[in-house]
Amino acid sequence: MTYKADNRRLPLLWRTIFLLTIFVVLSQIVIYIWVGHSVKGHFEEMDAEIITHAAFNWRQRLSDLEAQNPDTALTELSDPYKVNKDKHLHSSALDYDLKTVITDKQGQLLSTTPSSFAHELGDDFNLITLWKNNAQQQFITHINDRHYRAIVIENEQALSLIALPIDVHHQYLVQFNRQLSLILFVITLLLVSIAALSVYWGFAPLATIVQKMKGINPERLDERLTVSDMPLELRPLAQSYNLMLAKLESNFDSLSRFSDNIAHELRTPLATLTTQTQVMLSKPRSLEEYTEQLHHQHDTLAQLSSLINNMLLLAKTQKGLSDSQRQPVDSEVLLTKLIDYFELIAEERDISFEKSGAFGLLLGDNSLLQRLFANLLSNAIYYAASNSVIEIQSVTTSKMATITITNQLPEPLAQKEADKLFERFYRYDKADQHQAGAGLGLSIVQAIAKAHSGTVSIRIKDEYYFEVTVELPSLR
Repeated sequence: MTYKADNRRLPLLWRTIFLLTIFVVLSQIVIYIWVGHSVKGHFEEMDAEIITHAAFNWRQRLSDLEAQNPDTALTELSDPYKVNKDKHLHSSALDYDLKTVITDKQGQLLSTTPSSFAHELGDDFNLITLWKNNAQQQFITHINDRHYRAIVIENEQALSLIALPIDVHHQYLVQFNRQLSLILFVITLLLVSIAALSVYWGFAPLATIVQKMKGINPERLDERLTVSDMPLELRPLAQSYNLMLAKLESNFDSLSRFSDNIAHELRTPLATLTTQTQVMLSKPRSLEEYTEQLHHQHDTLAQLSSLINNMLLLAKTQKGLSDSQRQPVDSEVLLTKLIDYFELIAEERDISFEKSGAFGLLLGDNSLLQRLFANLLSNAIYYAASNSVIEIQSVTTSKMATITITNQLPEPLAQKEADKLFERFYRYDKADQHQAGAGLGLSIVQAIAKAHSGTVSIRIKDEYYFEVTVELPSLR
């Protein structure tokens, strides 16, 4: 069975905890290494200073003895009793438990401090080898399973080893590393637990949104989230959710009104046909009466057919246009043909047309664009005042063509009323609904414009001038 990649992902909470755990663990490892290195470096530096200081005192003492009596300097330096009486030399030894070993140049042991240290050296101890490997440098060595930091000092007669026991430091570092590991482990658990709890609490408001979404139905589209109750990070989501519900509510209300209007518009002609047919069938009629009634029914069927065709056109344009439908259309040729067609109708009311501006090529479907401008010109003639001029102006750029149709109204019209004209089945002239049509003309114009990735708008100028502006993609 195949699963999508999204279905294999961990939940957001666990993904956050997993990434945070990796980050914390890596951080704790870096801290562990850094702290351990710092503490170890501190002890090494402290031990090195003690050894350096002891070596300096040892050389100074040896120089003083050689200055007093060169022949007996080595003897006095190797005499444990005399050496231990030298406060200047062994203040460090008393404080830090320093060990010393003195041999001649052949490796023969002369003395140790303390004297018992000679028993800890072992048979394999060779100061000459240590001196050759670590001349005048501090080094780490093992004597009788103990760790020492040491240095070998050479003079003309002997070799001297100064050693500082560092087992205590090693034991401390081992214990310190254990405690540090335990502390970092506990801190890691606390951080991950706190982070998991914070993420859980942080995402808790999402449960409110989920519950709201589950409760969405046509009767409860007016419910909204309280944005102020949400965390700052989730407020954009709550606002988007409220905006979505507002659009759904508006679209659902529009769809409900649309369905009611369709039922009303279809019921009227069907009821008319039914009534007329029942009347004609109630008793025998003359041929002239049957003929006249058929003419009435034909007009009603034509009105019903026009309504259905308009509804099909609206449904078609809502899907948009395919690439094959987008072809270059000469807007000037298209409008010239429509003006020639409507001129006869306009002349009956002494209405004329004036065309000006730069007309270019439109990118779209020729039949739909013809329907768009035919509806606009038809409405302009119907609502224009007698003895007026309908102006058609065009401005074409490399991307868009703007065509404006302006006509003078016989009566003033408010902008608020004009904005409703795009609503389906809305009729401005409610007193004469039969002549005004089904109220789909501008709705079809708007739908066709949107299908062409364009826009259409209405503006009322000086209350008496009705201006419709259409913007469509162009090819200049």
